[in-house]
Parts: sequence; C-alpha cells; structure tokens
Amino acid sequence: MKIEKTPIDGVVVIELDVHGDNRGWFKENWQVEKLSALNYDFKYFKPIQNNISFNAQKGVTRGIHAEPWNKYISVGFGSVFGAWVDLRENSKTYGKTFTTTLTPDKAIFIPRGVANSFQALEDNTVYTYLVDAHWSADLQKEYTFVNLKDPELNIQWPIPLTLSDGTDNPDVELSEKDKNHPYLKDVVPMPPKKILITGANGQLGRAIQNAIDLSNLILTDLTDSENIQKFDFTNPEEYNNFDWTKIGTIINCAAWTNVDGAETNEGRLGSWKSNAFGPNLLAKIATRYNITLIHISSDYVFDGTIDKHLENEPFSPLGIYGQTKAAGDLAVSTTQKHYIIRTSWVIGDGNNFVKTFQNLASKNIKPSVVNDQFGRLTFTSTLADAIKHLLTSKADYGTYNVTNSGKTVSWFEIAQKIYSLCGHQESEVSPISTQDYYQDKDYISPRPSNSTLSLDKIISTGFEPSDWENELNLYCK
Repeated sequence: MKIEKTPIDGVVVIELDVHGDNRGWFKENWQVEKLSALNYDFKYFKPIQNNISFNAQKGVTRGIHAEPWNKYISVGFGSVFGAWVDLRENSKTYGKTFTTTLTPDKAIFIPRGVANSFQALEDNTVYTYLVDAHWSADLQKEYTFVNLKDPELNIQWPIPLTLSDGTDNPDVELSEKDKNHPYLKDVVPMPPKKILITGANGQLGRAIQNAIDLSNLILTDLTDSENIQKFDFTNPEEYNNFDWTKIGTIINCAAWTNVDGAETNEGRLGSWKSNAFGPNLLAKIATRYNITLIHISSDYVFDGTIDKHLENEPFSPLGIYGQTKAAGDLAVSTTQKHYIIRTSWVIGDGNNFVKTFQNLASKNIKPSVVNDQFGRLTFTSTLADAIKHLLTSKADYGTYNVTNSGKTVSWFEIAQKIYSLCGHQESEVSPISTQDYYQDKDYISPRPSNSTLSLDKIISTGFEPSDWENELNLYCK
C-alpha cells in the first residue's frame, strides 16, 4: 500500500495491492493497521456502514454532493472518473478540485464536507464506499452541493456532459436533481462539527468562549442561562438531549474543585461524581460517536515529591480530590481521541488566589501564606489557547501538561508579588509552613509540595506558554 496526497487538504489516494490469477483477483480493500501506519486520519476513521452503487451503463454520472461524514471510496468492478471539490467552511483549500480515475487497485479517502462525484467509464461498474455515520433525514439537511457543469471548477469529464451545440450528451445519464445544483459562487459551505463545552460558566469555560468562534460552540452548565443549555454531565439520562452525530469535540471544563470539601462526607460523593463518574460517561459517548474529548486534569494526581512532573508519571494522589481526578484521567484515556490537559494553580475570571490577595491588600490586611508548596500559575487564557492549538494543529492525542512558563516559586512569593503590584510592601506578607497554616483545622486535604509540570511536550507541538509573571502583571492592571 502507498498513499499520495492531493491538492485538497485531507484527501489522499491509496494504491492497493491487487493479486490476480486465471480465476480473478483479490485485494485487501480496507486494512486498518496498514493504512494507519501510513496516515494519521485512518487511525481514527471508524466506518460503521458499507454502501455500494451499481452503475449499469457507461456514462452514468453522479454528484457533486458534500455529506456530513468521512468516506473511503473504492471500486469493486470496472472503473470511474472521480471529481472532488472542497466545500468545507474556512478550509484552506476551499473550492479546490481534484480528479483521478479509480480502478480496483486505487482507493481514495474523502473527509467530511468534501463534495464527491463520479462518472462510470465501463458498463456494470461497482462503486463502493465506507462511511462513519448512518444516514438520517436530519443529517441529510446538512448536505451541500455544487454543479457538475460549473465552469469555475473546470472538470474535464472523459465523456462530456454537453455536446458542442450546448445540448445534453445522450451518452451521459444524469438525475434531474444533479443537473440543478448551484454553482460554486452560490454554494452554502459545510460548517465544522460543533464543540460542546461543559462547565461553560466557569473560569476556563469563559476563557474558551473568548478563544474559539462562538458560532461553533454549544455551551452547557448545571444551570441554564442566556446562550447556555442546562446539562448535568453526571446524569446518564441527560445525554439524550443532544444529537451527538453533530458534535466533533467535547471540552470538559466541569469539575469539583473544592479540594478540602472533597474530604467531607458530602463532598466525597460530589467529588467522585463530578471528577470520575461524569468523565466516564463523556468517554463512553466520545467512543460511541468518534468524538474528540478534551478533559482538564490536575497536579493533585501526584504527591509532589518530584521536582518536575512528566505526563507519564504514575499517579500518586495524596487526598480524595486527587484520587477522583486520577480516576477521571483513567476514564478519559479509554477513548481513543482524547486530550488530557494537566494543569495547576489556575487563575481566570472568577474567585481565585490572585483576586483574594488583591482584596486583602485593598483592606490593608497582612496575611501569612504557605512557603513550602511550589509551582507556577496557569492563566485560563493560556489554557484556552493551548486547547485551541492542539485542535487546530492536530497534535497527537494523549496527555499534555499546560501551565504558564517561568520560574518555580511558592505561594508565599506569588502573594508578595501581588502585594507589590497593588502598591504595597512585600514585607506585609509573611511566610508560614503548610503544617502550621492548617493546624487545628478539620477536613483539610494534603497538598503536593511541588506542583511544577514539565512543559517540554506541549512546546514540542509548537505552543509556547507565556511567562506567568508577565501574565500576572497584565492580570493585575
């Protein structure tokens, strides 16, 4: 097998090995392991239906139709001249056309939104294709079309569609519907699949809304509001509220974040439900519908005894919150198309460490802050940009550490920096050990002493996190 790229992004031609003798021939038409080794997309193409188009006469011509699923096309008998046009909204190759002749030794992969057409070059031609979604009347509404005769496409049909006098060629069989499709200038492009966000009202959910085109987002949270749909992702029955075939990505920003509250009897249940059971349900739906699942993890899955944590470090959570986050990571990792974003010390639009100490400074309070927990801040704008980068760059699926870059410091040093930015003296903030700070307090979760995450993997994809001190300066203005 061999793959050849084409001028249309994502469309590839596959040369198949055909073995013949006096009895006929044999080929492996679809062999997932061999094809996956040659092309990134094949690894995640999950065909669920095989269709066959039998064309009794040479000259039968069909198209040009763009459908809301991926297709793997080949020929069982005879040959066809195929023409494909990119009709995907915002595609870098929108409007480009590619043509080639398909015989039993050649197949082609057509991504969702690339319009398909062919002309049978022999009688009794058998045209077959695998698809990764079932046809439905609702999905058919998403089809888009372009005219076979559009001069802008300049498709050189082997059997001309019209004669020199402009009349239809009687040797070409066309449906009336196909004759009346719009020209490219009037085509309605096919939009990308939707991105569903859980926890859209939270700090990260709001940051993602600023980073990604809102028209492509479905916003959900535990309570509904303007533009936000109610969705309890821990309730299996509520998964019936969505047509998952129209969703290409889920970004799970919802979580139980009360670290100490997880140590209480009530909080233990809530933490396991939100951080483990909910992600497990999302992973199941992602697997069923071949959806990319993005899940936010935490430094609390580690015990903090290593200076800099790598993505593949074994879990070693110290408290219940960390245990539930580790369980959620394991659940999400069971679905093939996943990104687990591990982060720490998150700061965004909402209640957080920075705003707490800005408020304390405004009241001239002189706080004590722990000086034996170390890490780096992560601003939600950086997290949102990293998520967008992973999606648009098609980085390999897996786990990625994402924080802001810069030196590792303690919470005490960050509090000093905040006070300084508020016009106060750093000396107004005093250090205290974690043990002394939480002495005589009930239901306190143990904290990792070092939360610094290695950023080498995310940087290797081309994403450069900004320095946390620079971001803090901007945040405090």
